[in-house]
This record gives sequence, structure tokens and C-alpha cells, in this order.
Amino acid sequence: MPELPEVETTRRGIEPYLLDQSIKQVTVHQWQLRWAIPKQIKLLKDQQIHAVDRRGKYILIKTAIGQAIVHLGMSGSLRICTDKKQPKRKHDHVEMLLSNGALMRLHDPRRFGCLLWQAIDEPEHSLLSNLGPEPLLDDFDAGHLINATRKRKVPIKNLIMNSQIVVGVGNIYASEALFMARVRPGRAAGRVKHKECEALVASIKTILQRSIEQGGTTLRDFVNSDGEPGYFKQSLFVYGKAGEPCQQCGTTIKQLVLGQRSTFYCPSCQS
Repeated sequence: MPELPEVETTRRGIEPYLLDQSIKQVTVHQWQLRWAIPKQIKLLKDQQIHAVDRRGKYILIKTAIGQAIVHLGMSGSLRICTDKKQPKRKHDHVEMLLSNGALMRLHDPRRFGCLLWQAIDEPEHSLLSNLGPEPLLDDFDAGHLINATRKRKVPIKNLIMNSQIVVGVGNIYASEALFMARVRPGRAAGRVKHKECEALVASIKTILQRSIEQGGTTLRDFVNSDGEPGYFKQSLFVYGKAGEPCQQCGTTIKQLVLGQRSTFYCPSCQS
């Protein structure tokens, strides 16, 4: 599933083509994704795009009358076609024609993504209203994480993957950040010390920023806006490396399951 760095890579990739452009046409080939695409999405026609933002793993295409909310689901992608004659692919479900002649296509083979509408005068959408702070902004700091962990028995890895605590820390990035902070993923959140919370916040920010700079983690179905895969996977220390020696100490990397997700750690470097 595309995580925050992949979504941010996509947002940055499409923004230059969308910003300040008018949407000349919206064509929906498949109305039923994870949820039905609302008919109001057609209100985007003739609207100028004044911002392309991201909140968690949602891309927000903003106009004067409202915003389109896009989620890429398990294997979705947004692609910019500068040649309108480029054939539509089988799972290109939505197309937006822009005033600069470019065409943006939402591609989603599994249809687990979404395209929703929020009018400017409506309350914040329920998908966005309960999200925690953005991990790369200042409001996600050690104090926030310390308060969230106190007296919590849930494993620390599960807690930092909870989008109500902090958004966008997916399975791969959680494993890598915990390794960098030297905290074992299965430890109860309430037993993580203040200094370790400080280290973990710093590690999350570093891992996510580095991944964004490198284009995201290579996942089977993920491509960036140019159709090229990310390559952060080359830099992973523990994720997917069970049975291999730790790059820092040589101890064999171990794997366990937490919250139904595969988790990887070094039993020597992480305590």
C-alpha cells in the first residue's frame, strides 16, 4: 500500500501540472471504488485548482468551491499524460482534462482507493477529522509521543502506526524508525522512556524525509507520477531482512507479527 512518502512523492509529481490550471472535463469510467464516487465530483468542471495538498495518505485537490479527496488504496496511482492520444489503460477509472492540455488519470486495479468530494461550506470530512499530527511538522514532537504512550500496553510499533496518534507511519517505516531509535517494536508503549521517545520522533522524521527525497519505497504496484518505481527499499536496514545479519552488529535479524503485520528487528541493537 502506498504510504506517506509515496503519496507525497505523487503529490509533488502532479502539483506542477495541476496548480493554477482549470479542470476542463471530468470523465468517470468506473463510479464504484472503495466507496461510490459522488456525482458532485462533476462540479470540478471549469474550476481552477489553487492548491494540491496532502493530509496523511490523502491527496487534496482544492478549488474555490471545494476539494477532491483522493486515496490510492492498495495499488492506485495518479499519472499525468501530456499526450491526450495516449491510450487509456484497463484500470484508468477517472480522467481529468486540464486547461494546459495535460490529462490526469486515476489508475486503481483493485479499486480499494477513493475519490470523494467535500464542498467548501461543509464540515471537515470524517476521513480527515480524526487524523493525528503530520509527522514532519513541529506539532509531532517528543512531548506529543510521550503523552500518547503513557500507561499504554499496546506495542510501540502498533501505536506509532495508529493514524490518530501520528499519520503516515506505515509498516516499513515503523520498523526502520524503531531500529534507528534502538527500540524493540514489541515493547509496551508505556515502557518507552522519555529519551527513547525523543529518539523515536527524530528517527520517524529522518526516515520519512529520506524516503520522500528518494522517491518512496519500492512496492509491487507503486509507481510515482512519472511511472517509475521508488527506490528507498535499497536503504532498508531491517524490513524484509529476517535471517540476514544486521548491518550494524552482525546479529541475525528476526521477524514477528504485531497487529497482523510482519515486523523486523535486531535483537541486539534494539531493546
